[in-house]
Amino acid sequence: MNREPDFAKYAGIYRDALLGDVIPFWTQHSPDREHGGYYTCLDRDGSVYGTDKPMWLQARHVWLFSRLYNAVERRDEWLELARLGHRFLVRHGFDTDGRMFFLATEDGRPLRKRRYLFTEVFGVMAFSEFAEAAGDAESLERARSLFGLIMDYLSTPGKLPPKVIPTTSETRTHAIPMMLLCLCQQMRDRDDDPRYEEVAGRALVELFNDFVKLEEKALVETVGRYGDRLDSPAGRCLCPGHAIESAWFLMEEGRRRDDKGIVHGACQVLDWSLERGWDEEHGGIAYFVDAEGKPPEQLEHDMKLWWPHTEALYATLLAYRLTSETRYRDWFVRLHDWSFEHFADPQFGEWFGYLHYDGTVSLRLKGGTWKGAFHLARSLMNCWRLLEELSELPE
Repeated sequence: MNREPDFAKYAGIYRDALLGDVIPFWTQHSPDREHGGYYTCLDRDGSVYGTDKPMWLQARHVWLFSRLYNAVERRDEWLELARLGHRFLVRHGFDTDGRMFFLATEDGRPLRKRRYLFTEVFGVMAFSEFAEAAGDAESLERARSLFGLIMDYLSTPGKLPPKVIPTTSETRTHAIPMMLLCLCQQMRDRDDDPRYEEVAGRALVELFNDFVKLEEKALVETVGRYGDRLDSPAGRCLCPGHAIESAWFLMEEGRRRDDKGIVHGACQVLDWSLERGWDEEHGGIAYFVDAEGKPPEQLEHDMKLWWPHTEALYATLLAYRLTSETRYRDWFVRLHDWSFEHFADPQFGEWFGYLHYDGTVSLRLKGGTWKGAFHLARSLMNCWRLLEELSELPE
């Protein structure tokens, strides 16, 4: 592509997709006015096909409606929808040990609790964003307390049950420093506690020193105790979408710190992940790839999921904004064209989440235990803001 895209036109597309398509789909079909919270198991047309409620998606939706109220427009509808989920989380989200449940029934009775801390991560995001929207000091205190609980579990040996038997092998996952960086970026905007800067700094070092492998041009998902490369399917596993999401967290951190070295390193991760993940024959980003080209162990490795593409849209646009490198502009246009052609559903709204390797729809659902409103809406919101910024720059 040899000409500059019309950023103002793209800004309109992303605004309309967010406010005229995606958010109306969820506001119409997801709220449970009787029991509180939100239904997330939604068929293509928005009809509810399951009533159990994933708590991590409840928290994501509270964050989303609160962020819309805080950053887009102070609509009473959005604040009330955030409050609907907030009350459900407060009443039904927590076990007696302070941890959060992962899955609950329609009326909030606990069904499942996982060893992972991701529900708590999104709880922090939800409570802190809602605190800003509602002027709720108690909600901010909940976010602070939950952040402390997460750090306690991560820093106390043996408190978080290990994924593998530690006497045989100790492993670490990319998801931990990635989520801590994201959390600190969220909390710094709402709270002046210095621990967020400290934890974010440690996460930066861990990501670049242990998970980024320069010699292989890859960000791996799992490493050994000391950041050592594991010669196993898990050690060779790359998740391009996950790495791309980390890349834009790192870019945002570099921009905040005015550190071009961080931005450069983040852009390297983005470059590698796009190169390894993009399907040259059918288009789209593969879910998993093996760092050495060996067979991935994930049966869904060649599927095209919605969320890596939403993360890549913002990551490439942000990289272009920070570097002015035209390859990122071109990647954004390529990703935009492919994603809107294959994931978007003009008939019923929102995006399909799961495509086969060739871009055809695998599952018609719009939401479930793992897919909610979060990734797409966040990307549309972020891209809209950045596209407007780019459209206002002098030529």
